[in-house]
Amino acid sequence: MSEASEPPEPVEPTEPAESTEASTPHGPLPRLLEAVLGVGVDPELRATLQHIVDTAAELTDARHASLEATTPGPDGDEGGGDGCPTEFHTAEPPAAGQAALSPLGPLSRLDVPVRVRDDAYGSLRLTGKREGGPFTGEDEQLVRVLATQAGIAIGNARLHETARQRERWIEGAAAVTTALLTGETAADALMTVAERARMLADASAGVILQPTDEGGMEIVTASTPDDPGGLVGTTIAPGSAVLEQLLGGEPVFVDDSATDPRMTTQVRHRFGPSMLLPLQAGGRLIGTLALPRRRGDRPYTSVEQLLATQFASQAALALVLADAQQRRERLAVFEDRDRIARDLHDLVVQRLFATGMMLESTQRRTADEEQDPEVHAMLGRAVEELRSTVQEVRTTIFALQQPPADAPTTFRGKVLRETAGAAAVLGFQPSVQFTGPVDARLPAPVATCLLTALRAALAAASHRTGTTRVTVSIDATTTLPDGRPGVRLTVFDDGEGEAGGEDEPGTGTTVTWQSPLRTHP
Repeated sequence: MSEASEPPEPVEPTEPAESTEASTPHGPLPRLLEAVLGVGVDPELRATLQHIVDTAAELTDARHASLEATTPGPDGDEGGGDGCPTEFHTAEPPAAGQAALSPLGPLSRLDVPVRVRDDAYGSLRLTGKREGGPFTGEDEQLVRVLATQAGIAIGNARLHETARQRERWIEGAAAVTTALLTGETAADALMTVAERARMLADASAGVILQPTDEGGMEIVTASTPDDPGGLVGTTIAPGSAVLEQLLGGEPVFVDDSATDPRMTTQVRHRFGPSMLLPLQAGGRLIGTLALPRRRGDRPYTSVEQLLATQFASQAALALVLADAQQRRERLAVFEDRDRIARDLHDLVVQRLFATGMMLESTQRRTADEEQDPEVHAMLGRAVEELRSTVQEVRTTIFALQQPPADAPTTFRGKVLRETAGAAAVLGFQPSVQFTGPVDARLPAPVATCLLTALRAALAAASHRTGTTRVTVSIDATTTLPDGRPGVRLTVFDDGEGEAGGEDEPGTGTTVTWQSPLRTHP
């Protein structure tokens, strides 16, 4: 018992022990099991396949082993994405001039097909036994198991890469939607779509085409890390087969833009594989998203084509929603401006008008009762100030009723635009008064000349020292000295007058321009 209780002495491994394990009839099975269990442990597909090839050579005692992929992979990965053979080697290949390694004469060889699901992928190939002799049936069984595991590893890697691609495209579409709904302008929104799609597709460029009045399509936005020169403005002429598909809402996939006869643009020779995807939502065609790659780049896979098409559909919907949101925001601004205009008209103008009438009545009463002439004059000035204020408020009401983002089309609107531009230089808003129906009475040539004179007067006022007030008055009811009906522009500023000018320093400057309403008899 005392001998049994003593701890056993450590046994150091010896060469005979290793050779005993290797010579066991079931020796290859633990190594095969280890190889099978090791499949998928390494996240890198190339490392996994190399491990399978190494194990096949070890278990069969082969001099040379390789995994050759001769069919394109769906994602352009190591699995023959370019359609060319991809090999994973182990051990040393047989010498080029070696005739045979066994008494049988020719070099022994074993080929086992590798399939990914139901598709042929390539083959696991073994050449030459180290100790000579042919490969056995047991060798073939071992290699078939490894070939099966290689197919599983490749299939899983493809699924993993497809899932990663899908995740990236979904995140990209969500980012585009978020960006578009934050209030970007139309041009910025299109650039956002083009740029994000280019990065997701690993394309050479991302461009947006929109329909033209002539029935073709024109590139309006281009995102590219290279020089985009010559892209924007390029058109697809009416009658093109590609154009008919795009206008019909169908995507177009091109293997080589430079050689495909359907491509007719002037820049087609700069690109290779390409996707042209319609941006369509709710039956409305916004445009086309084109994602060309450089010449010689790998073609787009079916997975990439599907994901890009889905991205284009979601981007089109986001563009429509963003446009609708901007329209709602503009409508809200218009409604608010209309409300302010109504309040000014219904409250402020009416009260000012009533106050003016009261002052006029008081002024007449003081005149009848022979009161202080100074009081009478002060009341007169107050009445004039109220009339001037009413004119300015009405001008403000008119400005509020104009769309803020649109160019003015009426004469009043153009005058207000000129004074608003001068306000940025002057530091304050000039006062503007209109007398008479200026929009109805002024012919276009007269209006153009008046605006030129107004522009010059405002520029001169901005250059004078000490200008704190500018008044613009346009009277379409004036009568010229020759008796003809005319229009008079008067611009006054309180800046220091120029030496030798009509106005003395400190008295301000008045510029007058007038013209008959008819420019010819």
